[in-house]
Amino acid sequence: MTTFIVSLVLLIVGYVVYGVIVEKIFGVDPKRLTPAMDRPDGVDFVPMPVWKVFMIQFLNIAGVGPIFGAIMGIMFGPAAFLWIVFGTIFAGAVHDFTAAMISLRQGGVSLPESVGNELGSGMRHIMRVFSVILLILVGAVFVLTPSGLLASMTPEKLDVTFWTIAIFLYYLLATMLPIDKLIGKLYPIFGGALLFMALALMGVMIFGDVQIPDGMTVGLHNRHPQAATHALFPMLFISIACGAISGFHATQSPMMARCLTNEKLARPVFYGAMVAEGIVALIWAAAAIAFTGGYPQLADYMAQEGHTPGSLVHDVSIGWLGAFGGLLAIIGVIAAPITSGDTALRSVRLIVADALKLDQKSFWKRLMICVPLFGLTFAIMMVDFQVLWRYFAWSNQTLAMITLWAVTAYLSRKGRWYWVSLVPALFMTVVTVSYILLAPEGLSLDPTLSIICGCAAAAIFAALFFFLRKKP
Repeated sequence: MTTFIVSLVLLIVGYVVYGVIVEKIFGVDPKRLTPAMDRPDGVDFVPMPVWKVFMIQFLNIAGVGPIFGAIMGIMFGPAAFLWIVFGTIFAGAVHDFTAAMISLRQGGVSLPESVGNELGSGMRHIMRVFSVILLILVGAVFVLTPSGLLASMTPEKLDVTFWTIAIFLYYLLATMLPIDKLIGKLYPIFGGALLFMALALMGVMIFGDVQIPDGMTVGLHNRHPQAATHALFPMLFISIACGAISGFHATQSPMMARCLTNEKLARPVFYGAMVAEGIVALIWAAAAIAFTGGYPQLADYMAQEGHTPGSLVHDVSIGWLGAFGGLLAIIGVIAAPITSGDTALRSVRLIVADALKLDQKSFWKRLMICVPLFGLTFAIMMVDFQVLWRYFAWSNQTLAMITLWAVTAYLSRKGRWYWVSLVPALFMTVVTVSYILLAPEGLSLDPTLSIICGCAAAAIFAALFFFLRKKP
Protein backbone atom coordinates (compact mmCIF):
# COMPACT_ATOMS: atom_id res chain seq x y z
CA MET A 1 0.00 0.00 0.00
CA THR A 2 2.87 2.39 0.77
CA THR A 3 4.23 2.13 -2.76
CA PHE A 4 0.80 2.91 -4.20
CA ILE A 5 0.23 5.97 -1.96
CA VAL A 6 3.73 7.35 -2.55
CA SER A 7 3.34 6.86 -6.31
CA LEU A 8 -0.01 8.65 -6.29
CA VAL A 9 1.41 11.59 -4.34
CA LEU A 10 4.42 11.83 -6.66
CA LEU A 11 2.17 12.04 -9.72
CA ILE A 12 0.17 14.89 -8.21
CA VAL A 13 3.29 16.73 -7.04
CA GLY A 14 4.80 16.18 -10.48
CA TYR A 15 1.91 18.03 -12.09
CA VAL A 16 2.05 20.90 -9.60
CA VAL A 17 5.86 21.31 -9.61
CA TYR A 18 7.41 19.89 -12.76
CA GLY A 19 4.41 20.85 -14.89
CA VAL A 20 4.95 24.50 -13.94
CA ILE A 21 8.68 24.19 -14.70
CA VAL A 22 7.99 22.79 -18.17
CA GLU A 23 5.39 25.50 -18.78
CA LYS A 24 7.93 28.22 -17.92
CA ILE A 25 10.64 26.59 -20.03
CA PHE A 26 8.38 26.64 -23.07
CA GLY A 27 7.22 30.19 -22.42
CA VAL A 28 3.42 30.19 -22.43
CA ASP A 29 1.91 33.50 -23.55
CA PRO A 30 -1.71 34.08 -22.40
CA LYS A 31 -1.98 37.14 -24.69
CA ARG A 32 -1.25 35.20 -27.88
CA LEU A 33 -4.32 34.28 -29.93
CA THR A 34 -4.87 30.54 -30.27
CA PRO A 35 -5.87 29.10 -33.67
CA ALA A 36 -9.42 28.46 -32.37
CA MET A 37 -9.83 32.15 -31.57
CA ASP A 38 -7.88 33.46 -34.55
CA ARG A 39 -9.58 31.50 -37.35
CA PRO A 40 -12.46 29.26 -36.23
CA ASP A 41 -13.94 27.19 -39.06
CA GLY A 42 -16.85 25.43 -37.30
CA VAL A 43 -15.44 21.96 -38.10
CA ASP A 44 -12.02 21.40 -36.53
CA PHE A 45 -11.07 24.86 -35.22
CA VAL A 46 -13.86 25.24 -32.66
CA PRO A 47 -13.45 27.13 -29.35
CA MET A 48 -14.61 24.91 -26.49
CA PRO A 49 -14.73 25.20 -22.66
CA VAL A 50 -11.53 24.07 -20.97
CA TRP A 51 -13.25 21.30 -18.97
CA LYS A 52 -14.64 19.81 -22.16
CA VAL A 53 -11.29 20.02 -23.96
CA PHE A 54 -9.67 18.29 -20.98
CA MET A 55 -12.23 15.46 -20.94
CA ILE A 56 -11.95 14.91 -24.68
CA GLN A 57 -8.14 14.96 -24.53
CA PHE A 58 -8.18 12.56 -21.58
CA LEU A 59 -10.45 10.06 -23.30
CA ASN A 60 -8.58 10.48 -26.60
CA ILE A 61 -5.29 9.46 -25.03
CA ALA A 62 -6.68 7.01 -22.46
CA GLY A 63 -9.20 4.54 -23.85
CA VAL A 64 -8.18 1.10 -22.64
CA GLY A 65 -4.45 1.83 -23.02
CA PRO A 66 -3.68 2.73 -19.39
CA ILE A 67 -5.88 -0.19 -18.24
CA PHE A 68 -4.76 -3.08 -20.42
CA GLY A 69 -1.18 -1.80 -20.68
CA ALA A 70 -0.89 -1.45 -16.90
CA ILE A 71 -2.24 -4.97 -16.35
CA MET A 72 0.22 -6.47 -18.82
CA GLY A 73 3.05 -4.26 -17.56
CA ILE A 74 2.65 -5.03 -13.85
CA MET A 75 3.38 -8.68 -14.69
CA PHE A 76 7.03 -7.55 -14.98
CA GLY A 77 7.02 -6.59 -11.29
CA PRO A 78 7.20 -3.44 -9.14
CA ALA A 79 9.43 -1.68 -11.67
CA ALA A 80 6.14 -0.94 -13.44
CA PHE A 81 5.18 1.47 -10.65
CA LEU A 82 8.40 3.43 -11.17
CA TRP A 83 7.92 3.59 -14.94
CA ILE A 84 4.32 4.82 -14.59
CA VAL A 85 5.31 7.58 -12.15
CA PHE A 86 8.57 8.84 -13.61
CA GLY A 87 7.62 8.08 -17.21
CA THR A 88 4.44 10.15 -16.83
CA ILE A 89 6.06 13.14 -15.10
CA PHE A 90 9.33 13.45 -17.02
CA ALA A 91 8.46 11.93 -20.42
CA GLY A 92 4.78 11.44 -21.23
CA ALA A 93 3.38 14.71 -19.88
CA VAL A 94 6.31 16.70 -21.32
CA HIS A 95 5.74 14.97 -24.67
CA ASP A 96 1.99 15.69 -24.76
CA PHE A 97 2.25 19.28 -23.53
CA THR A 98 5.09 20.34 -25.83
CA ALA A 99 3.54 18.64 -28.89
CA ALA A 100 0.35 20.61 -28.24
CA MET A 101 2.19 23.89 -27.65
CA ILE A 102 4.24 23.61 -30.84
CA SER A 103 1.03 22.91 -32.77
CA LEU A 104 -0.60 25.97 -31.14
CA ARG A 105 2.35 28.17 -32.09
CA GLN A 106 2.30 26.91 -35.68
CA GLY A 107 -1.40 27.44 -36.34
CA GLY A 108 -2.78 24.12 -35.12
CA VAL A 109 -0.87 21.97 -37.63
CA SER A 110 -0.90 18.19 -37.29
CA LEU A 111 2.08 16.28 -35.89
CA PRO A 112 3.92 15.46 -39.16
CA GLU A 113 3.90 19.13 -40.16
CA SER A 114 5.29 20.35 -36.82
CA VAL A 115 7.94 17.59 -36.81
CA GLY A 116 8.85 18.45 -40.39
CA ASN A 117 9.21 22.12 -39.48
CA GLU A 118 11.90 21.13 -36.95
CA LEU A 119 13.59 18.08 -38.49
CA GLY A 120 13.29 18.83 -42.20
CA SER A 121 11.09 17.98 -45.17
CA GLY A 122 12.43 14.44 -45.41
CA MET A 123 11.29 13.67 -41.87
CA ARG A 124 7.99 15.41 -42.63
CA HIS A 125 7.26 12.87 -45.38
CA ILE A 126 8.39 9.97 -43.19
CA MET A 127 6.17 11.16 -40.35
CA ARG A 128 3.18 11.55 -42.63
CA VAL A 129 3.44 7.93 -43.68
CA PHE A 130 4.41 6.66 -40.21
CA SER A 131 1.62 8.56 -38.43
CA VAL A 132 -1.04 7.51 -40.90
CA ILE A 133 -0.03 3.85 -40.61
CA LEU A 134 0.02 4.01 -36.80
CA LEU A 135 -3.38 5.72 -36.59
CA ILE A 136 -4.96 3.31 -39.04
CA LEU A 137 -3.57 0.47 -36.91
CA VAL A 138 -5.25 2.10 -33.89
CA GLY A 139 -8.53 2.35 -35.79
CA ALA A 140 -8.34 -1.29 -36.89
CA VAL A 141 -7.35 -2.62 -33.46
CA PHE A 142 -10.10 -0.66 -31.76
CA VAL A 143 -12.76 -1.98 -34.10
CA LEU A 144 -11.84 -5.62 -33.55
CA THR A 145 -11.73 -5.47 -29.74
CA PRO A 146 -15.16 -3.93 -28.99
CA SER A 147 -16.98 -5.70 -31.86
CA GLY A 148 -15.98 -9.10 -30.47
CA LEU A 149 -17.04 -8.15 -26.95
CA LEU A 150 -20.37 -6.73 -28.11
CA ALA A 151 -21.07 -9.88 -30.16
CA SER A 152 -20.51 -12.04 -27.06
CA MET A 153 -23.03 -9.98 -25.08
CA THR A 154 -25.85 -9.69 -27.61
CA PRO A 155 -28.20 -12.10 -29.49
CA GLU A 156 -26.58 -14.44 -32.00
CA LYS A 157 -27.85 -12.54 -35.03
CA LEU A 158 -25.92 -9.49 -33.83
CA ASP A 159 -22.58 -11.08 -34.68
CA VAL A 160 -19.08 -9.64 -35.05
CA THR A 161 -19.80 -8.55 -38.62
CA PHE A 162 -22.87 -6.58 -37.51
CA TRP A 163 -20.99 -4.76 -34.76
CA THR A 164 -17.98 -4.12 -37.00
CA ILE A 165 -20.23 -2.38 -39.53
CA ALA A 166 -22.01 -0.45 -36.77
CA ILE A 167 -18.72 0.77 -35.28
CA PHE A 168 -17.43 1.70 -38.74
CA LEU A 169 -20.52 3.81 -39.37
CA TYR A 170 -20.01 5.55 -36.04
CA TYR A 171 -16.35 6.14 -36.92
CA LEU A 172 -17.41 7.72 -40.21
CA LEU A 173 -19.75 10.13 -38.44
CA ALA A 174 -17.19 11.01 -35.76
CA THR A 175 -14.52 11.60 -38.41
CA MET A 176 -16.72 13.71 -40.68
CA LEU A 177 -18.86 15.82 -38.34
CA PRO A 178 -17.69 19.03 -36.63
CA ILE A 179 -15.84 18.14 -33.44
CA ASP A 180 -18.41 19.72 -31.14
CA LYS A 181 -21.39 17.84 -32.61
CA LEU A 182 -20.67 14.22 -31.65
CA ILE A 183 -17.26 13.96 -29.97
CA GLY A 184 -17.86 17.11 -27.96
CA LYS A 185 -21.10 15.71 -26.56
CA LEU A 186 -20.22 12.02 -25.95
CA TYR A 187 -16.62 12.19 -24.79
CA PRO A 188 -17.15 14.13 -21.56
CA ILE A 189 -19.69 11.50 -20.48
CA PHE A 190 -17.47 8.49 -21.24
CA GLY A 191 -14.37 10.24 -19.90
CA GLY A 192 -16.20 10.97 -16.66
CA ALA A 193 -17.26 7.32 -16.38
CA LEU A 194 -13.67 6.15 -16.92
CA LEU A 195 -12.37 8.53 -14.25
CA PHE A 196 -15.16 7.60 -11.84
CA MET A 197 -14.43 3.88 -12.21
CA ALA A 198 -10.72 4.44 -11.52
CA LEU A 199 -11.37 6.65 -8.50
CA ALA A 200 -13.93 4.18 -7.10
CA LEU A 201 -11.36 1.37 -7.34
CA MET A 202 -8.78 3.60 -5.67
CA GLY A 203 -11.24 4.22 -2.82
CA VAL A 204 -11.73 0.48 -2.36
CA MET A 205 -7.97 -0.12 -2.22
CA ILE A 206 -7.25 2.74 0.20
CA PHE A 207 -10.28 2.53 2.53
CA GLY A 208 -11.33 -1.10 2.07
CA ASP A 209 -9.80 -4.29 3.44
CA VAL A 210 -7.44 -4.68 0.48
CA GLN A 211 -3.75 -5.54 0.49
CA ILE A 212 -1.51 -4.51 -2.42
CA PRO A 213 1.39 -7.00 -2.52
CA ASP A 214 3.73 -4.81 -4.57
CA GLY A 215 6.89 -6.69 -3.54
CA MET A 216 9.04 -3.55 -3.70
CA THR A 217 11.02 -4.56 -0.60
CA VAL A 218 12.50 -7.63 -2.29
CA GLY A 219 13.76 -5.80 -5.37
CA LEU A 220 12.88 -4.75 -8.88
CA HIS A 221 13.79 -8.03 -10.60
CA ASN A 222 11.64 -9.37 -13.41
CA ARG A 223 8.48 -11.17 -12.18
CA HIS A 224 7.13 -12.05 -15.64
CA PRO A 225 6.23 -15.75 -15.97
CA GLN A 226 8.15 -15.85 -19.27
CA ALA A 227 11.11 -13.83 -18.03
CA ALA A 228 13.55 -15.76 -20.24
CA THR A 229 11.93 -14.32 -23.38
CA HIS A 230 10.38 -11.17 -21.88
CA ALA A 231 13.27 -9.01 -20.70
CA LEU A 232 12.22 -6.30 -18.27
CA PHE A 233 14.18 -3.79 -20.35
CA PRO A 234 12.95 -2.82 -22.88
CA MET A 235 9.69 -4.82 -22.94
CA LEU A 236 8.14 -3.23 -19.85
CA PHE A 237 8.58 0.20 -21.45
CA ILE A 238 6.74 -0.93 -24.57
CA SER A 239 3.98 -2.75 -22.66
CA ILE A 240 3.07 0.33 -20.60
CA ALA A 241 2.75 3.11 -23.16
CA CYS A 242 -0.54 4.90 -22.46
CA GLY A 243 0.15 5.46 -18.78
CA ALA A 244 3.78 6.56 -19.10
CA ILE A 245 4.49 7.89 -22.62
CA SER A 246 2.74 7.21 -25.92
CA GLY A 247 3.41 8.59 -29.38
CA PHE A 248 -0.29 8.26 -30.17
CA HIS A 249 -0.90 11.16 -27.79
CA ALA A 250 1.15 13.51 -29.97
CA THR A 251 -1.26 12.87 -32.83
CA GLN A 252 -4.20 13.78 -30.57
CA SER A 253 -2.78 16.89 -28.88
CA PRO A 254 -2.88 19.03 -32.07
CA MET A 255 -6.52 18.06 -32.60
CA MET A 256 -7.48 19.52 -29.21
CA ALA A 257 -5.02 22.40 -29.57
CA ARG A 258 -7.37 23.59 -32.33
CA CYS A 259 -10.11 23.96 -29.69
CA LEU A 260 -8.16 25.70 -26.90
CA THR A 261 -9.13 29.32 -26.18
CA ASN A 262 -5.96 30.39 -24.32
CA GLU A 263 -2.38 29.16 -24.06
CA LYS A 264 -2.50 29.33 -20.25
CA LEU A 265 -4.96 26.40 -20.36
CA ALA A 266 -2.45 24.11 -22.10
CA ARG A 267 -0.82 22.79 -18.92
CA PRO A 268 -4.07 21.69 -17.20
CA VAL A 269 -5.37 20.17 -20.43
CA PHE A 270 -2.33 18.43 -21.88
CA TYR A 271 0.11 17.92 -19.01
CA GLY A 272 -2.88 17.38 -16.70
CA ALA A 273 -4.62 14.81 -18.90
CA MET A 274 -1.40 12.78 -19.09
CA VAL A 275 -1.02 12.84 -15.30
CA ALA A 276 -4.67 11.76 -14.98
CA GLU A 277 -3.92 8.88 -17.33
CA GLY A 278 -0.86 7.97 -15.26
CA ILE A 279 -3.09 7.82 -12.16
CA VAL A 280 -5.52 5.52 -13.98
CA ALA A 281 -2.62 3.24 -15.00
CA LEU A 282 -1.28 3.26 -11.43
CA ILE A 283 -4.70 2.28 -10.06
CA TRP A 284 -5.13 -0.62 -12.49
CA ALA A 285 -1.58 -1.90 -11.98
CA ALA A 286 -2.20 -2.00 -8.23
CA ALA A 287 -5.70 -3.45 -8.64
CA ALA A 288 -4.42 -6.31 -10.82
CA ILE A 289 -2.03 -7.65 -8.16
CA ALA A 290 -4.32 -6.77 -5.25
CA PHE A 291 -7.34 -8.57 -6.73
CA THR A 292 -5.45 -11.72 -7.79
CA GLY A 293 -3.17 -11.81 -4.74
CA GLY A 294 0.28 -11.12 -6.20
CA TYR A 295 2.51 -11.54 -9.24
CA PRO A 296 2.43 -15.39 -9.42
CA GLN A 297 -1.35 -15.35 -8.94
CA LEU A 298 -1.77 -12.72 -11.66
CA ALA A 299 0.33 -14.85 -14.00
CA ASP A 300 -1.82 -17.90 -13.20
CA TYR A 301 -4.98 -15.91 -13.83
CA MET A 302 -3.78 -14.65 -17.21
CA ALA A 303 -2.63 -18.15 -18.20
CA GLN A 304 -6.14 -19.60 -17.88
CA GLU A 305 -8.09 -20.16 -21.08
CA GLY A 306 -10.29 -17.21 -21.99
CA HIS A 307 -8.65 -14.86 -19.50
CA THR A 308 -7.52 -11.53 -20.88
CA PRO A 309 -6.94 -8.04 -19.48
CA GLY A 310 -10.55 -7.36 -20.45
CA SER A 311 -11.86 -10.25 -18.37
CA LEU A 312 -9.77 -9.10 -15.40
CA VAL A 313 -11.24 -5.59 -15.71
CA HIS A 314 -14.71 -7.15 -15.61
CA ASP A 315 -13.92 -9.38 -12.62
CA VAL A 316 -12.28 -6.58 -10.62
CA SER A 317 -15.13 -4.17 -11.32
CA ILE A 318 -17.85 -6.67 -10.42
CA GLY A 319 -15.95 -8.02 -7.41
CA TRP A 320 -15.21 -4.64 -5.86
CA LEU A 321 -17.97 -2.36 -7.19
CA GLY A 322 -20.91 -4.74 -7.72
CA ALA A 323 -23.45 -4.47 -10.53
CA PHE A 324 -22.72 -0.78 -11.06
CA GLY A 325 -19.06 -1.66 -11.40
CA GLY A 326 -20.00 -4.16 -14.08
CA LEU A 327 -21.72 -1.39 -16.03
CA LEU A 328 -18.63 0.79 -15.73
CA ALA A 329 -16.47 -2.13 -16.84
CA ILE A 330 -18.56 -2.48 -19.98
CA ILE A 331 -18.02 1.20 -20.70
CA GLY A 332 -14.33 0.76 -20.03
CA VAL A 333 -13.71 -2.20 -22.34
CA ILE A 334 -16.18 -1.26 -25.09
CA ALA A 335 -16.74 2.50 -25.22
CA ALA A 336 -13.14 3.44 -24.40
CA PRO A 337 -11.50 1.67 -27.37
CA ILE A 338 -14.20 2.97 -29.71
CA THR A 339 -13.52 6.52 -28.59
CA SER A 340 -9.82 6.03 -29.27
CA GLY A 341 -10.43 4.57 -32.70
CA ASP A 342 -12.67 7.36 -33.94
CA THR A 343 -10.29 10.16 -32.97
CA ALA A 344 -7.39 8.19 -34.47
CA LEU A 345 -9.14 8.17 -37.84
CA ARG A 346 -10.16 11.80 -37.43
CA SER A 347 -6.47 12.61 -36.89
CA VAL A 348 -5.63 10.79 -40.12
CA ARG A 349 -8.11 13.01 -41.97
CA LEU A 350 -6.42 16.10 -40.53
CA ILE A 351 -2.92 14.83 -41.37
CA VAL A 352 -3.90 14.06 -44.97
CA ALA A 353 -5.72 17.40 -45.29
CA ASP A 354 -2.66 19.29 -43.98
CA ALA A 355 -0.36 17.39 -46.35
CA LEU A 356 -2.56 18.04 -49.39
CA LYS A 357 -3.58 21.53 -48.19
CA LEU A 358 -7.25 20.65 -48.49
CA ASP A 359 -9.62 23.00 -46.70
CA GLN A 360 -11.94 20.94 -44.47
CA LYS A 361 -14.96 23.23 -44.37
CA SER A 362 -16.36 21.37 -47.37
CA PHE A 363 -18.24 18.15 -46.56
CA TRP A 364 -17.22 16.61 -49.88
CA LYS A 365 -13.52 17.28 -49.32
CA ARG A 366 -13.78 15.54 -45.97
CA LEU A 367 -15.56 12.62 -47.62
CA MET A 368 -12.91 12.45 -50.34
CA ILE A 369 -10.30 11.69 -47.67
CA CYS A 370 -12.47 9.40 -45.55
CA VAL A 371 -13.53 6.88 -48.22
CA PRO A 372 -10.04 5.53 -49.06
CA LEU A 373 -9.05 5.90 -45.39
CA PHE A 374 -11.81 3.59 -44.20
CA GLY A 375 -11.16 1.14 -47.03
CA LEU A 376 -7.52 0.85 -45.95
CA THR A 377 -8.53 0.43 -42.30
CA PHE A 378 -10.87 -2.42 -43.24
CA ALA A 379 -8.11 -4.13 -45.25
CA ILE A 380 -5.66 -3.96 -42.32
CA MET A 381 -8.27 -5.60 -40.07
CA MET A 382 -7.69 -8.82 -42.02
CA VAL A 383 -4.22 -9.13 -40.44
CA ASP A 384 -3.90 -11.30 -37.29
CA PHE A 385 -4.81 -9.24 -34.21
CA GLN A 386 -1.75 -10.25 -32.16
CA VAL A 387 0.57 -9.16 -34.96
CA LEU A 388 -1.32 -5.89 -35.31
CA TRP A 389 -1.02 -5.16 -31.59
CA ARG A 390 2.71 -5.87 -31.35
CA TYR A 391 3.59 -3.63 -34.26
CA PHE A 392 1.22 -0.96 -32.99
CA ALA A 393 2.99 -0.99 -29.59
CA TRP A 394 6.46 -0.55 -31.12
CA SER A 395 5.31 2.04 -33.69
CA ASN A 396 3.62 3.95 -30.90
CA GLN A 397 6.80 4.36 -28.86
CA THR A 398 8.91 5.08 -31.93
CA LEU A 399 6.57 7.95 -32.76
CA ALA A 400 7.05 9.27 -29.21
CA MET A 401 10.82 9.14 -29.69
CA ILE A 402 10.67 11.12 -32.95
CA THR A 403 8.31 13.68 -31.41
CA LEU A 404 10.67 14.24 -28.48
CA TRP A 405 13.59 14.82 -30.86
CA ALA A 406 11.48 17.37 -32.75
CA VAL A 407 10.56 19.09 -29.48
CA THR A 408 14.26 19.17 -28.53
CA ALA A 409 15.12 20.80 -31.87
CA TYR A 410 12.34 23.37 -31.37
CA LEU A 411 13.44 24.29 -27.85
CA SER A 412 17.07 24.54 -28.96
CA ARG A 413 16.12 26.80 -31.87
CA LYS A 414 14.15 29.04 -29.51
CA GLY A 415 17.01 29.23 -27.02
CA ARG A 416 15.09 27.29 -24.37
CA TRP A 417 16.40 24.65 -21.94
CA TYR A 418 16.14 21.68 -24.31
CA TRP A 419 17.34 19.05 -21.78
CA VAL A 420 13.75 18.75 -20.56
CA SER A 421 12.95 16.81 -23.76
CA LEU A 422 16.45 15.64 -24.74
CA VAL A 423 16.81 13.25 -21.80
CA PRO A 424 13.51 11.40 -22.45
CA ALA A 425 14.30 11.45 -26.19
CA LEU A 426 17.58 9.64 -25.53
CA PHE A 427 15.89 7.13 -23.22
CA MET A 428 13.11 6.36 -25.71
CA THR A 429 15.69 5.95 -28.47
CA VAL A 430 17.39 3.21 -26.45
CA VAL A 431 14.01 1.59 -25.71
CA THR A 432 12.66 1.53 -29.25
CA VAL A 433 15.89 0.52 -31.00
CA SER A 434 16.72 -2.25 -28.52
CA TYR A 435 13.13 -3.54 -28.59
CA ILE A 436 12.92 -3.99 -32.36
CA LEU A 437 16.30 -5.77 -32.28
CA LEU A 438 15.27 -8.02 -29.38
CA ALA A 439 11.57 -8.75 -29.99
CA PRO A 440 10.27 -11.83 -31.87
CA GLU A 441 8.56 -9.53 -34.39
CA GLY A 442 11.93 -7.82 -34.87
CA LEU A 443 15.36 -9.41 -35.31
CA SER A 444 15.33 -11.66 -32.18
CA LEU A 445 18.89 -10.70 -31.26
CA ASP A 446 20.63 -11.29 -27.93
CA PRO A 447 19.21 -8.99 -25.20
CA THR A 448 22.60 -7.57 -24.18
CA LEU A 449 23.61 -6.92 -27.79
CA SER A 450 20.24 -5.27 -28.46
CA ILE A 451 20.63 -2.86 -25.54
CA ILE A 452 24.20 -2.02 -26.56
CA CYS A 453 22.97 -1.21 -30.06
CA GLY A 454 20.15 0.90 -28.58
CA CYS A 455 22.65 2.89 -26.52
CA ALA A 456 24.87 3.33 -29.57
CA ALA A 457 21.91 4.65 -31.59
CA ALA A 458 21.08 7.15 -28.84
CA ALA A 459 24.72 8.30 -28.73
CA ILE A 460 24.77 8.80 -32.51
CA PHE A 461 21.52 10.79 -32.41
CA ALA A 462 22.87 12.93 -29.56
CA ALA A 463 26.12 13.63 -31.41
CA LEU A 464 24.17 14.54 -34.54
CA PHE A 465 21.94 16.89 -32.55
CA PHE A 466 24.83 18.74 -30.90
CA PHE A 467 26.63 18.98 -34.24
CA LEU A 468 23.63 20.35 -36.12
CA ARG A 469 22.50 22.80 -33.43
CA LYS A 470 25.74 24.77 -33.95
CA LYS A 471 24.73 25.48 -37.53
CA PRO A 472 22.43 28.40 -38.41
